[in-house]
Amino acid sequence: MRTFSPTNDDITRAWHVVDAEDLVLGRLASEVARILRGKHKPIFAPHLDTGDHVIVVNAAKVVLTADKADKKLVHRHSGYPGGLRSERTSDLLARRPEQVVRRAVRGMLPKGPLGRSMLRKLKIHAGPTHPHAAQQPVRLELPSARRKPAAAAREKG
Repeated sequence: MRTFSPTNDDITRAWHVVDAEDLVLGRLASEVARILRGKHKPIFAPHLDTGDHVIVVNAAKVVLTADKADKKLVHRHSGYPGGLRSERTSDLLARRPEQVVRRAVRGMLPKGPLGRSMLRKLKIHAGPTHPHAAQQPVRLELPSARRKPAAAAREKG
């Protein structure tokens, strides 16, 4: 039997909407990256973009655990000597919350042209509304990305 390799005719792309309110950033990003890659589908192939479109709303209400919001730094470089700029994640979250989520998801996707094509299917909005209603997105619940209460986390050990 030969290995199945999906073609463009085999790939159907659905639209999912994720409400990021009170979700932990890293857990949200890993689930969104999984959907963008298409790992939830039986036709997944690592060398092809078989994933779906994802809309993230309420990106401004995403949660970072511990003191990461204040201690974690986000770096960018202009390309010129001495062009390294750093800022706290809390400042970037207040100024451009979409960028915080996009950077987290981008780090979990393949590097190169394949990862960039997957990242183009990610739409992020800071507020609760989005202009993609015509695509009829399906609500995607991510219970594993919820922040666990401190008391429950201590009991588990």
